[in-house]
Amino acid sequence: MGLGLTIVRQIVQEKHGDRLEVQSELGQRIEFMIQLPILA
Repeated sequence: MGLGLTIVRQIVQEKHGDRLEVQSELGQRIEFMIQLPILA
């Protein structure tokens, strides 16, 4: 993870308890999924 992703992970997971997932295929692609709650 780069520094930017480390900061995003801290904000999303540690401070808000939400989810950050990373999926990758070697030499193909990287997919980032961030799940945040919708506040009404």
